[in-house]
Amino acid sequence: MTELPPDTSAPVDTPGRIFVPDFVRPERRRLVLIAGILASSMGFIDGTVVSIATPAMRATLGASLGQITWINNGYLVTLSALILAGGAFGDRFGLGKVFGLGIGLFIVTSLICALAPSPELLILARLAQGVGAALMVPGSLAVISRAYPREMRGRAIGLWAGASAITTAGGPIIGGLALTLGGDAMWRWIFAINLPLGIIALWFLKRGINKDAARPGEPIDLIGAGLATLGLGLLAWALAHGEDGGGVIAPLPIALAFAGAGVLALFVLHQRVSRKPMMPLSLFASRTFSAANFATFTLYFGLTTITFFLPMLTIAGWGISEFVTILALGPLSLCMVLFSTRFGRLSERVGPGPVIAAGAFLAAVAHFWLARSVMGMDFWLGVLPPMTLMGLAMSMVVAPLSTAVMGAVRDDQTGIASGVNNAISRTGGLIAVALMGSVAGAVYSELGGPASYGLPVEVPGHAEAMSGAFSRLVLVCGALSLVASAVALFGIRMTSAEKRAAARKRVAAQAGSASARR
Repeated sequence: MTELPPDTSAPVDTPGRIFVPDFVRPERRRLVLIAGILASSMGFIDGTVVSIATPAMRATLGASLGQITWINNGYLVTLSALILAGGAFGDRFGLGKVFGLGIGLFIVTSLICALAPSPELLILARLAQGVGAALMVPGSLAVISRAYPREMRGRAIGLWAGASAITTAGGPIIGGLALTLGGDAMWRWIFAINLPLGIIALWFLKRGINKDAARPGEPIDLIGAGLATLGLGLLAWALAHGEDGGGVIAPLPIALAFAGAGVLALFVLHQRVSRKPMMPLSLFASRTFSAANFATFTLYFGLTTITFFLPMLTIAGWGISEFVTILALGPLSLCMVLFSTRFGRLSERVGPGPVIAAGAFLAAVAHFWLARSVMGMDFWLGVLPPMTLMGLAMSMVVAPLSTAVMGAVRDDQTGIASGVNNAISRTGGLIAVALMGSVAGAVYSELGGPASYGLPVEVPGHAEAMSGAFSRLVLVCGALSLVASAVALFGIRMTSAEKRAAARKRVAAQAGSASARR
């Protein structure tokens, strides 16, 4: 799944993300900063390049479309379900220890991914890699916030964000070039590159941290984390295997879908009665908070659908190289870098609702445009222009969504609120890949496809059926974006006082914390 570059307007704080003087000696703060940058880079590289490498994985592993979606979703299931608990583990057992554990687990599982001889082992490794990321991602900026005093923190986070943006832009280019020149087997190096990065990060972390205090009394919602993981896993599996290739829904996926929904219902019930829930349901009592998270889910559902299935279309269907395909995703990163801060400031003046509504409407236009233009199988005129519009649309919504979320809750709830919003964006991507994988397979068969969606073969009718299937996917996403636009316009309403408060929180957050949706 392709990720957007770091959004320094959307903090994901946890109670322990404050400056602690003896956590790191002043002369060694830069070591911790480098460790945070390297850890983030691993996640950004994996998140951006894996979608480009899926046709190569299918070719070398003989993976089915369902298996290839689970190579993506295995990572997202555990990351989406556990990321809120990851920060709590750092507070409970020591931020540096848990961050280092996350990096170590990410390294080991990346090695298994690189060596995996079968789709099944790669899926299991990706599940475990998501656990490592859930411990590593919250810790990346937490260690920086704890190491740097407030007057120095903004510059440190700016360096982190800049380095991460360079990695986000450079990683796909290098990965696409390697796959183009080195052949299908080069996908393994996408995971193998994490080994030196992770080892260096661990060395800097060990050298940098002086005193890693734990908080033994900090509660962790282990039951909630387990229920969320099981429920999302069952639901994702059911959606990804919803049809048998002949357009008939099989009994087992139906049963597992109900089971997953039941487990998620238990998760919601547990959050209601838990003394320390990982996702406080009281947050959703705010209409603005609920509307912002609905818009987040639907917009990231559409974005992930494009970034996961478009590379399969252009590489496996149209025969375009991985390196050229990367150019289709470039406008997303470029527009975020150029415009997201400007739209964030605009949302502080006029309110986030109208800005999000306009961005979601442009996203719908981009989806509908792409659905029509891909039928001509012209990459330069049929893909790049609507993808540029999509980049502009997403740059309009990311920072305003953060403003809406933070403006809808109390000052002491902004950390958990933005954490919930972050998890919902990942869950939207998870459900998108699982559900749309089944839809793509069914529509491909319906259109007379001779092989399988995303399988790199050169047979008559394959490219046409893949183009038609992808077009159907993005039409659905366009409709969802229109709904998100309406919900944002009428559901995200903030008073002038709330706008000013949200702006203050956002400015304070930029000085003290930052987040990447990775």
